[in-house]
This record gives sequence, structure tokens and C-alpha cells, in this order.
Amino acid sequence: MIPTVVWGTGNVGRAAIRAVDAHPALELTAVIVHDPAKAGRDAGELAGLGHRLGVTATRDIGAVLAARPAAVVYAASGDIRPDDALADITRAITAGAVVVSPALYPLYDHRSAPPEFRDPVLAAIAEGGGSLFASGVDPGWGNDVLPLLISGLGTTVDAIRCQEIFDYSTYDQPDSVRHLVGMGHPMDYEPMMLMPSIPTMVWGGQIRMMARALGVELDEIRETSQRRALDTTVHTPSMGVFEAGTQGAIRFEVQGVVGGEPRIVIEHVTRIHPSCAPDWPVPPDGGAGAHRVVIEGRPRIEVTVEATDEGENRSAGGNATAVGRLVGAIDWLVAAEPGLYDALDVPLRPAVGRLGRKQP
Repeated sequence: MIPTVVWGTGNVGRAAIRAVDAHPALELTAVIVHDPAKAGRDAGELAGLGHRLGVTATRDIGAVLAARPAAVVYAASGDIRPDDALADITRAITAGAVVVSPALYPLYDHRSAPPEFRDPVLAAIAEGGGSLFASGVDPGWGNDVLPLLISGLGTTVDAIRCQEIFDYSTYDQPDSVRHLVGMGHPMDYEPMMLMPSIPTMVWGGQIRMMARALGVELDEIRETSQRRALDTTVHTPSMGVFEAGTQGAIRFEVQGVVGGEPRIVIEHVTRIHPSCAPDWPVPPDGGAGAHRVVIEGRPRIEVTVEATDEGENRSAGGNATAVGRLVGAIDWLVAAEPGLYDALDVPLRPAVGRLGRKQP
């Protein structure tokens, strides 16, 4: 059994505890929390399992890492604290752990990562002998392994389009939804997520990875964006009121240009309510969210993935698939040489030992 720590118990951390507990090769040995109110509580309770796991959450990071765990699932957010997340992750790697995390977007494609992200990780690997694999959903498997796998079914491929289409009122991250994405702000507010170069910082690595796997050279990466205002005030169950006239939807693309044409495209269509921008793409079943890959070519191929968890919530389902990809890679990474890995290095494997397995 591989001693494994879950660091953080928010949206991703809850799913990570469940995934580690369910994995036949892993043993949950510690859970790190930031909130004093969570310290001392059982991991099973924090994860919503309905039973105890016998692992008590702690804020003592030093003691946990001093025990030299083999693996750490770093589930704390890096969206608004990237420097802190990088420091935490390098600390765990220096302690010799394999670290898997969705927290640092620039490291999803470490070959194109800025030196200020890449160099500290490489130094930690050299010092401690740990590893890092950073991935998620979108960015993540929704625009690396899934589209590349499906592209292999085509006779000819003209373009690849990866879409995330989501109602963000289901996403339990109010600061990110309101301030990073801009929902509910006046239309003259410039959301950080749409500032020039930010979409490329987040998704450009995925474009570069797909281009590398497909054996094509990129001319450039372009960004496009659109915004729509709410026609009427809407009340959401989890995030409160969004006033008429404020931002209610965004649509943007990160385009990998090959031979002068956008051939590898990552598109996001994000709403705070279904009534906003109804002419933009919607999930095939009209639900709250989906990830879709479209291969334009012969044949034309379209695949949609809809995941649910924690009471049929699709945002929670997406988080759980990101965790499944990361936690499922731990035993492979532990057996591999220390290093900095990406989605083209780490195989997506069948759920060996987990078919029909119930969490006790």
C-alpha cells in the first residue's frame, strides 16, 4: 500500500479523500487542512462518506511531511494564490513525495512553463527525489488525452474543438465565479480570466501538448472573447443574486493556428443562468454542464462527457473526474523515476481493481 496524503478538503479535496480511500493500491495516512474548524475532524466526515476513516485532519504540515509520505494529492486551490501553492508543492516534493495536483495551470505543459514555475519544481525534484504531475479537467483530460484518443479514430482530421459548456451557478467557488470570471459585475468590469494573455497562460499549454502529439507546428496561439449581460435579475440557489445588466455569460476561445487556420481550439461557454445567451452552445441534454470534443474531418466525430457527483452536481462530477485522473496515476508515478511529468507521459489506465468495489 502506498502511504498517501490529501492536502486540502474543499471541492477537490473531498473527492480526493474518497478516491484515495477507494483505490486498492493506496492508503490514506493523513489529511491537511487550513481551516481551524476542520482540524481534528475525521476524514470520512469531511469527505461526506457517511462513515469514519480513522484519519484525523491536521494543520501540522511539518509533522505530516516529516513522516515521508510516498504521495501527496495537493487539492488546495492555486487560482488566487499561485505562489503559495507552488511553495507548498515544492515543499512536498522536497520531502520525497510524488505530488499530483490541479493547482498550477502553467505546469500542465511543463515544457512551456515559465521558469519561475518550472525551475523551483526541478530544484525540489533534484533535492528530494519526488515528482509532480499537474492536470485537471479543462484544462486537463478534456483537452489532452480525450481529444487525442478520439482523433485517432479519424481518417482525415481538419480541426479539433474542445468545449466546456457550464452553468457556473453550480460551481462552489464564489470568489472565482464573481471576480476571476466576472459574473455579476458591471459590463465595464474586466474579468481577470479574459485579460489578454491570461487564457493562453491557462490553456495554451494544452494547445501546445496537442500540437506536439499530433506532430504539427503552431504558427501562433490566438484568443477571442465575447460577453453577455443578464436581461433580468436571477436568483441562484448557491451563489445568491445576479442583477439585470451585469455580466451573465462569457464565451472565449484559445486557438492553435496551423497553416494560417485555427486547427486546435479550446472553447468555453460559461453562464450564471441558462436564460443568458441562449443562442450559444448548450449541453446536448440541456443540463448544467458538459465537456465536448468535436473532430471535424472524415468522419466527423463528436463525443460529450457529462459527470455528476455529490447529489447530481455536474461541477462536483467534473472535480471528481480530475481527481480520478490524478489519483489513478499515483502508483504509476511512484514506480517511475523522479521527474516532472505531463499528460502525454502519464497513461490513462483502466480502473484496475475498482470495478464493483464499494467504499466500506
